[in-house]
Amino acid sequence: MSKADIGLIGLAVMGENLVMNMESEGYSVAVYNRTLARVKDFVESRAKEKKIIGTYSLEELVQSLKKPRKVMLMVKAGQPVDSLIEQLIPLLEEGDIIIDGGNSHFPDTIRRTRYVEEKGLLYVGTGVSGGEEGALLGPSLMPGGSPAAWPHIKPIFQAIAAKVEDGSPCCEWVGQDGAGHFVKMVHNGIEYGDMQLICEAYHLMKVLLGMSSDAMHEVFKEWNEGELDSYLIEITRDILAYKDEDGSPLVEKILDTAGQKGTGKWTAVSALDEGVPLTLIGEAVFSRFLSALKEERVAASRVLSGPQPSFDGDKQGFIRDIQQALYAAKIVSYAQGYSLMRAAAGSHGWDLNYGGIALMWRGGCIIRSAFLGDIKKAFDQNPDLANLLLDPFFKEKIAAAQGGWRRVCAAAMIHGIPVPALSAALSYYDGYRNPRLPANLLQAQRDYFGAHTYERVDRPRGEFFHTNWTGQGGSTSASTYDA
Repeated sequence: MSKADIGLIGLAVMGENLVMNMESEGYSVAVYNRTLARVKDFVESRAKEKKIIGTYSLEELVQSLKKPRKVMLMVKAGQPVDSLIEQLIPLLEEGDIIIDGGNSHFPDTIRRTRYVEEKGLLYVGTGVSGGEEGALLGPSLMPGGSPAAWPHIKPIFQAIAAKVEDGSPCCEWVGQDGAGHFVKMVHNGIEYGDMQLICEAYHLMKVLLGMSSDAMHEVFKEWNEGELDSYLIEITRDILAYKDEDGSPLVEKILDTAGQKGTGKWTAVSALDEGVPLTLIGEAVFSRFLSALKEERVAASRVLSGPQPSFDGDKQGFIRDIQQALYAAKIVSYAQGYSLMRAAAGSHGWDLNYGGIALMWRGGCIIRSAFLGDIKKAFDQNPDLANLLLDPFFKEKIAAAQGGWRRVCAAAMIHGIPVPALSAALSYYDGYRNPRLPANLLQAQRDYFGAHTYERVDRPRGEFFHTNWTGQGGSTSASTYDA
């Protein structure tokens, strides 16, 4: 029997669809699943008469692969990955490759790369985005790990990846050890931000403007044909038009408590570790937490007062303002995400291609949008761009949009409608463009109660001073640290 080009463990929806995708591109695939009945069902149904080999033990899977063997894991992140690595290592030979395609936390991938390489094998941690449809028809793939593995998996990965207009695959080598899973984590954080921004736009139209789901469907349909063209705007358009069995909008019957799998939280925690102000994505994560307090919110609504939303202005003009606010805040979301990637690259020694990352996100993934082409151009023109807001294209877009953005945030505050992500993005923008923030007072406070010292505007940076504010303290100062 001829041997397979690659093996895949884990036949849940994503795993199955990736196998079908690989096979459709001409590759033979050996498959294994811990629940053996899944293997039998798969090879006798979807995989029937295709170049897919069902195997019923890890030994059989490994023996069925061409060398260097490539084994892709599509299993739950955490202990299941470590367990499979331990089981596979004795079965593999020097130069064989283990690929983790799950949503693993990047520090785990850093650790696993080091461990697997010490055993003489190669390791890849790859982000896979696009959901089940992307897995089948073309995902965005973000591989990192052992650089020596890339030439062996590149043909398969780039064949199955989504393609942009010029045929470029949405897959390129990201960097060493955990770089691929880190970039996927940031992708998911931006996804959290994008989704929250869209929800806030929906909430404003529904609550303040009193629009029906059908009317909002038309607005999102129009937006998807302009500069907001994206997968998330497209599916929001479709969701708003979807009717329940009784003919009413299904979306209004869905309980308003959001779930999450943790990647948004990881992004926010990573930003805290790196000292990067990832305010919009942080607010998107906290908004999901707040939504989960359903019973508390219902009880609070009976006792806490606030304004009753009432709009008597230019409705169409305000819809245009919401569009501008959404676009401007989206720019900030990506600017913050890219700032985090730049900081982490410095911390971990990764040489990230920021324009290439935008290209990988142009197709297949959940945050795919026309907008990403402009981000790629920005980093192609200036690979050392410190912040996306400083790119001439985005600087002009923000300048044009900020009037509507400010009007939307102001109206939301006046009418008591929560817009945590839209307003956090605006506060970040205003903070970033401000040459003088009130942190001078904060430093004085820290020095007053804790002798934490401060720098002076009339002295060179790096010189620290302490004042005996009360006359009762001494000259001894406390140590400090930079976040």
